[in-house]
Amino acid sequence: MNLLTISELSKAEIDALVERAIELKAMRAEGTPHKVLDGKTLGLIFEKASTRTRVSFEAGMNQLGGGSVFLSQEASQIGRGEPVKDTARVMSRYVDAVVIRTFGHGIIEEFAEYADVPVINGLTDMHHPCQVLADVMTMVEEKGSYDGLKVAWIGDGNNMANSWIEVATILGFDLSIACPEGYCPEEVITAEAGGNVKVCTTVEAAVEGADVLNTDVWASMGQEEEQKIRIEAFKGYQINAEMLRLAKSDAMVMHCLPAHRGEEITDEVIEGKNSVVWNQAENRLHIQKAILERLIK
Repeated sequence: MNLLTISELSKAEIDALVERAIELKAMRAEGTPHKVLDGKTLGLIFEKASTRTRVSFEAGMNQLGGGSVFLSQEASQIGRGEPVKDTARVMSRYVDAVVIRTFGHGIIEEFAEYADVPVINGLTDMHHPCQVLADVMTMVEEKGSYDGLKVAWIGDGNNMANSWIEVATILGFDLSIACPEGYCPEEVITAEAGGNVKVCTTVEAAVEGADVLNTDVWASMGQEEEQKIRIEAFKGYQINAEMLRLAKSDAMVMHCLPAHRGEEITDEVIEGKNSVVWNQAENRLHIQKAILERLIK
């Protein structure tokens, strides 16, 4: 079994991963050993820079009793032109699972086709399933359940937005997305969305009465040359105090980080009482462990 997109999971599988992640979080807090992957090795192949994804997977594998091997693009033969399928077949003979963080989603699909071990999407330009699973875990912790919630996504219709559409379609909570014209989520994703997913024409419509406000940077990795253009296009697509007042009084604010404070979110909001950003970031560790346990064990 691989984890390349949220759409590969059922509602029951998502619920089970979240439930186990919450259990693993409690075990760590209590100091209860959980070395369920003793003797196992995780390979990490990263073509994109990372803080949370790398550290959470490496620390998580260590806490589960296993080890990890990290390869950057510069340190691997993929970066020198070795076919993806060759690397996949060789890595499968060395490690028990592989996390890939790369650009084109086709790269991870090809790797998974030729690998004989589980392949986990650490991020592609199209999807970010592990982050969104951690976000769902955070919603469950903070709100008790995702049932009946309204989630507002404000900003770029990027890989995060795509994965949010998929998870909302599967789990059934309401998702309202507000993006500038020309920056909406992929049509191939929205075409499969449930009726509970709405693309709004204004930020205010998306935020009104929301239980959760969520955003990401306006320019992701690989889009740095578009920064000035995007800053102009995304004016008004910011989570700030004014927008927060339109949501429910106990609305939670999420951001997958890193944040460009003053652009997609204000410093006041990310440091405010409604922010769950740091718990959200911590939950990457626990959901990664649940994923690793399920796929490797």
